[in-house]
Amino acid sequence: MSESEYSLPHLYSSPEPQPLQPVQQRIRTAWTADELMATEFPAPRWAVPGILSEGVNLLAGPPKVGKSWLSLGLALAVAVGGRAMDSIAVEGGPVLYLALEDTPRRLQTRMRKILGKDRAPSSLTLATSCPPLPQGGGEAIAQWIERNRDARMVVIDVFAKMRGTSAPGASAYDADYAAVGHAKRIADHYGIAMVLVHHVRKAGSDDFLAEVSGTNGLAGAADATLVLKRARGQADGVLHVTGRDVDESEYALRFYAEAGAWQLLEGPAADHTIGDTRATILRYVRGNPGAKPKQIAEETDLDPALVRQTCARMANDVQLIRKAGGYVVPGDNGGQA
Repeated sequence: MSESEYSLPHLYSSPEPQPLQPVQQRIRTAWTADELMATEFPAPRWAVPGILSEGVNLLAGPPKVGKSWLSLGLALAVAVGGRAMDSIAVEGGPVLYLALEDTPRRLQTRMRKILGKDRAPSSLTLATSCPPLPQGGGEAIAQWIERNRDARMVVIDVFAKMRGTSAPGASAYDADYAAVGHAKRIADHYGIAMVLVHHVRKAGSDDFLAEVSGTNGLAGAADATLVLKRARGQADGVLHVTGRDVDESEYALRFYAEAGAWQLLEGPAADHTIGDTRATILRYVRGNPGAKPKQIAEETDLDPALVRQTCARMANDVQLIRKAGGYVVPGDNGGQA
């Protein structure tokens, strides 16, 4: 595709993109220790409080898990100023969504499903093509932000389409780190949340960070990493989140195909990713630490033999911990993780 085909009027404000000025010209990078301790810094700007902060957010997941539905839903919620995942109140503001694997018709179909009877917001800009970040894409995004100075978020779906080529001779780690660095330069320069939609490896891992496709350079350069995984039990997915400004957390989600919407489920993710019997026992023990199997059975109307057997298996799986003849939840009310 030629350079002229990339010069989209809704991204570029002039025919020739202007280089982004170095971050150092706007952001101080050195202090004495006493100066640093005396400086008051503004709190991070959250696009989605507790989940998506300013900086680079790497959102990864397996194919067809629903990453694009999730990222488009978040983009619409932030643009409108509604509730992300039907639960988290967000401050509204302009959002740029680069849907680089979609067609305009597919985007329209998805938004009709998500919006229902609601009007489409003019504060959401969508584009289906953009040059790689090192070859003009960064400047295009910067110009859009310059024209929308109260912008809240930029989504790149998918990051592979915009990372650009690696420097000759660079190691795989250095290439991945540098690729994310192009996005981080923009995010830090403007104090905006940038979401890079990415893939995970085919092989699973107990450590969700290890599932991100590529080297550790990707997660290392990002400010936060979010991995959307399929779940068992009552939830359709679990969003694992960790980062520099965000507490490591797990969120259980349910996907409503008829509305194209992900909904955040209440309570700990573990309550929604195990079988019904285990979930019932876990919820009861969380509220009644030290409960014995007989008490659990009486209060939950479960079969006593089933409760004894399930509690023992949950203890073997470290979902419960035996304590003084009863059970507690790991990390809660005296339980040991």
